[in-house]
Amino acid sequence: MNFQRDLLAGKIPVTVITGFLGSGKTTLISQLIAHPQMRRVAVVINEVGEIGIDHDLVASSTENITLLSNGCICCSVRTDMQETLRDLFARRSVGEVFDFDRVIIETTGLADPAPVLQTLVSDTLLEAQFRFDGLVTLADAVNLTDQAKNQSEIVKQLAIADKILLTKSDLINQQELIKVEELIRSMNQQAPILRVLHGALEPKELMNIGLSSSKSSAKILRFLGEDNDAGKYLGSFIQAHSSQIKTLSLRFEKPFTWNAFSSALDLLSNLRGPDLLRMKGIVNVENKPVVVQGVQHIFHPPVHLSDWPSTDHSSRLVFITRHIEAAMINNLFETVGALQN
Repeated sequence: MNFQRDLLAGKIPVTVITGFLGSGKTTLISQLIAHPQMRRVAVVINEVGEIGIDHDLVASSTENITLLSNGCICCSVRTDMQETLRDLFARRSVGEVFDFDRVIIETTGLADPAPVLQTLVSDTLLEAQFRFDGLVTLADAVNLTDQAKNQSEIVKQLAIADKILLTKSDLINQQELIKVEELIRSMNQQAPILRVLHGALEPKELMNIGLSSSKSSAKILRFLGEDNDAGKYLGSFIQAHSSQIKTLSLRFEKPFTWNAFSSALDLLSNLRGPDLLRMKGIVNVENKPVVVQGVQHIFHPPVHLSDWPSTDHSSRLVFITRHIEAAMINNLFETVGALQN
């Protein structure tokens, strides 16, 4: 393995913002694009007209790109996300827009965020230039309880989120708020929950959430969900609930060969791809650390770390699944581990 070049360091980080209808995405984006810290950030939204852009902020505008005086780019989706990102990068390359160094994508309220994440990996050009930096989901504190019962998408949006922004928390009492946060925890134990009022949020809260380097560091463990202070590792916060969405945490002491591990992952993806909502982990591949992550049947290219980020050299995997039992996945990886040469 060649650890001399950090393949992630030069890629443009992309944060995806999702949330059900009425959760406050438009309010949040309106506040973000006016923030002075958004200099050199491109914000990709579904329709510029929905976002209230102060006329004094607008420096210039073309068919689908609005350049703001604070250095932020507001870009609307014309056809699909894939083409929009390609077009945005092409304009950056020829100098039609300035050299933005980050992208924030807002999805529609009814959107399944998984295809957006998959687009960043499956498109060769995009994967070469961009890296996924995290999924942020907005949750409406007033309506979430009813939405979670009747809308499967909000459950999925919350389950696979890296960070959750709880909006409208000022409109319910403390007891109701605790119940809402407990409901969120039943769907996602690991993502930090941040209460946000009226879209007021520091842009840094949306940045540097995901894997940004192959250099060994404590940040890699935090990205993977490991809590050194509490002595817990990847997904040990297994939630006790009856939801169809479950977090499964697996640990393997014996090193894998890459062929054996990838074969098991391919088989699992082929058999249960739609129900394999998200996975991430660190794998011992012939005594070398490799970070893996994916959404449903699409997996990011494996990242070979420069060294182990801790003294724990076991393989630790976290799966967020729907209707899949831990024993099924565990047995699959145990079997390929026993069969590898």
